Amino acid sequence: MTTLESDDIQHILLTRAPAMTGRYEFLSFKSAAGGRAWLSAIMEKVHSAKAMRESVAQDKRWVTVAFTFNGLRALGVDDASLATFPEEFRQGMVARAEMLGDTGANHPSHWTDKTSSPDLHAIVILFARDAAERDRCVSEHAKLIANCQDVEVLSTLDLEATPPFEYAHDHFGYRDRLSQPAIEGAGDAPTPGSGAPLKAGEFILGYPDENGHITLPQPESLTRNGSFMAYRRMDEHVGRFRDFLREHGKTPEEQELVAAKLMGRWRSGAPLVLAPEKDDPALGADPQRNNDFNYKQQDPQGYAVPLGSHIRRMNPRDTGANMSRRRMIRRGATYGPALPEGAAEDGVERGIAAFVICASLVRQFEFAQNVWANDKNFHELGNERDPIIGNQDGTLEYKIPKRPIRKKITGLPAFTTVRGGAYFFLPGLKALRHLASLS
Repeated sequence: MTTLESDDIQHILLTRAPAMTGRYEFLSFKSAAGGRAWLSAIMEKVHSAKAMRESVAQDKRWVTVAFTFNGLRALGVDDASLATFPEEFRQGMVARAEMLGDTGANHPSHWTDKTSSPDLHAIVILFARDAAERDRCVSEHAKLIANCQDVEVLSTLDLEATPPFEYAHDHFGYRDRLSQPAIEGAGDAPTPGSGAPLKAGEFILGYPDENGHITLPQPESLTRNGSFMAYRRMDEHVGRFRDFLREHGKTPEEQELVAAKLMGRWRSGAPLVLAPEKDDPALGADPQRNNDFNYKQQDPQGYAVPLGSHIRRMNPRDTGANMSRRRMIRRGATYGPALPEGAAEDGVERGIAAFVICASLVRQFEFAQNVWANDKNFHELGNERDPIIGNQDGTLEYKIPKRPIRKKITGLPAFTTVRGGAYFFLPGLKALRHLASLS
């Protein structure tokens, strides 16, 4: 059994903060000295996974720090070390936009938060238990930056949980945080249906992965206990989504079924495999049951969960190849005000700003985007992309298998639009000190 150095791993990698709000701040360093001065000041605020687990009941805020490839270079990491980092990280998300499906309205030229800028060097993630604590953190960080020459805030994004607050969900109303892989050595037992714990090296640099290989860019003092994060900010077009449901469902019950068929779960979180005809909120709320299903035996033709649904694409389970090498950790939060029921689309930006954490951006995140989300012939569907996060341009379709005649929806609109994104390296705590001490 692998023993994780949880006192050196940033908390976001192994734990989820019980935050109701927060802020992302995207930073640029105009000089290496300025960037290192900022890092020296903030790194003592960064929780390790071990420290967070020991103090989570008392804490009111949780800080995470990560850097782009350009950010590592701006801090003074030498070229020989930078050359050992993976090619996709060195290029960055913007350079890989077409392969990721970020074309048309999703293209980086339309992003609103300057994350497409080569001057993006770092992100500080401030999760907070409540708005008062967030405001205090924001004020403290502003003072810190004011005392550090040559550090500029490119943009910020305030985060808010969406009501009702009994459980995490997105602006479309879907329950979130239902399917996460367990990591060997992390101490968390997988929920039924989630699979056995995966080798730590699938997510954390410096440990063996499922093939026994250890990935560790050089020097080890910079990369051990680190990971990579793909940041995605996606606007959710709630009014458009509700209009679509009304167009394709005559009654509220039919509309809920259409919403469930797009996702693969009812909005309560209940999986269609286990509740194909009607919602079962108690099932959706039960972590011992809501993820305990497969496709090959229970729904091979997609009569319950359409083959192109979001959850079937993003986790094909027992119908996917090499799944132990494809899993990802997801963290993040919602932003923007909730759109009241019955209100028309108001043009206000609201959505999800999430991080996909993995040891290999190309094998895990990029594969999911390129093959699972945006391959039109996934499961031999022919002309579909992920109905929730795929790049929809109004020309594609969505098929809902049904006996005796399947339903085919043509001209599927885009319910989400990418509004920001970047690749970050998430160092361990010792590595933060290494970076701060560079000269």
